[in-house]
Amino acid sequence: MLGAVVVGVGTAGAVRIRDMVTPLAGSAAEKLTVRGFISRRNLEAHQDVKQISVEEAVNREDIHAAFVCTENDSHADLVRVFLQAGKHVCVEYPMALSYQAAAELCDLAQKKGVILHEEHIELLTEDYKQLKKEVEGKTLLEGSLHFTGGALKPGFGFPAFSGIARLCWLVDLFGKLSVTAATFEQDAEKGHTKMTAQLLTSDSRPLMWIEERQAGLPRTKKVNFVFDGFTLTQIPSAPRGTVGLFMQDLIHFAAKLSGEVSSEELDRERVRILHCFGLAQKIQELCSS
Repeated sequence: MLGAVVVGVGTAGAVRIRDMVTPLAGSAAEKLTVRGFISRRNLEAHQDVKQISVEEAVNREDIHAAFVCTENDSHADLVRVFLQAGKHVCVEYPMALSYQAAAELCDLAQKKGVILHEEHIELLTEDYKQLKKEVEGKTLLEGSLHFTGGALKPGFGFPAFSGIARLCWLVDLFGKLSVTAATFEQDAEKGHTKMTAQLLTSDSRPLMWIEERQAGLPRTKKVNFVFDGFTLTQIPSAPRGTVGLFMQDLIHFAAKLSGEVSSEELDRERVRILHCFGLAQKIQELCSS
């Protein structure tokens, strides 16, 4: 049995605790047990799990892994603390707010011989799985992904990083990408932001990625993928899965800890994640120039 600590008990942290308290029967998640949680607030207990300090968590031999579920701008520092202590880490995306920081954390995990797992539950939704099936094997001519959502609180980082899940969608669907141009528009009075990135696939097919936020904007993803002989203008709907997204992610993390995931697959995932961070860094630099 592998002991874990959950850092941050907002919505995601509370779900992590719940899923370890009641794991999916017969799954790798049964190999994890929650030993405590960490919070800036004094909560004493949460779902019958005791609150502990960071210092206690890194020093306890019965705690082998940490789940980092805090604000984006605190991810990198917390991940580093637990990796340095030789603990496995599961962190919400993005693990850091720069390519350099993400690369350093990946290198540190390898040096310590532990797993660093970045959660990407948007890749686990049934709608996305159906979308991937529909585009598989088709020749892309051009495409766009336009995300809208409400305003973010401070600490979430530049849109290319706070919205890196959408970038991971595009990389997962169409392979390695490059950035040719990017702009960032902001209207402080209206609280409106819009980032537009022009991307190219490895065979020079254009993709446009837009992240747009403002208070009251509905959370939507609009796609327009033009293939040879076929155009996809909306994300296909699919029945909701029987296993929750966070539970699916927990099972995958636990499988990594148990050695059920090959080193080749771990390497491919690491390359993909760092590729996305490199793209996000380039987008931010172009928007700032």
